[in-house]
Amino acid sequence: MRMAELSERSGVAIPTIRFYLREGLLAPGRATSPNQAEYHSEHVRSLKLIRTLVEVGGLSLTRVREVLEFIRAKDSELYPVLGGVQYALMEPPAGIDDEAGRAARDQVDRLVADRGWQVRPDNPARVALAHALASLNRLGQDDVAAKLDLYADAAETLARREVPDLLGRDSVEAMAEGVIAYDVLGDALVSALRRLAQESVVTVHLRRTP
Repeated sequence: MRMAELSERSGVAIPTIRFYLREGLLAPGRATSPNQAEYHSEHVRSLKLIRTLVEVGGLSLTRVREVLEFIRAKDSELYPVLGGVQYALMEPPAGIDDEAGRAARDQVDRLVADRGWQVRPDNPARVALAHALASLNRLGQDDVAAKLDLYADAAETLARREVPDLLGRDSVEAMAEGVIAYDVLGDALVSALRRLAQESVVTVHLRRTP
């Protein structure tokens, strides 16, 4: 297919496609003349993936490049590829060195240990969770922080349903793309569903209140 069809099928504008080609995020097509190239379905798939990472995931191009490098490492072992993709999906938060930050990091370590979660010390989600807990502490939102185990239960329930489906895919590349689907689009789904449910519960509550 030509560039115009690639743009139409992927939903990505031609100038943006050319930018991704220049940046090395998208593999070049097969040259058919000095100014023309042929593209195929894998280019459409790659563009949709990049678009998801940028528009939904909010990742920088540097972070997108890291994710794509892990996905394209087809000869690598499964665990490092999937872990690398998941870790690359998160922009590393800045360190937190005040009292609230240190207390939050300790709380995260206790949570992981108490639940028996097999999580590496360098998982960026540890720092992200500590940031959230420290911010709740600074704001005095103790009722939210007190629900940490409830949130952890929900997260573990989701993970136990997601991971078997993810690992059942037929290739490392498909599994890596599944990590993106669950972690980027799955997070967006859960966030949106939660807000819809909150509005519904508040509305019902207010209607019952005299």
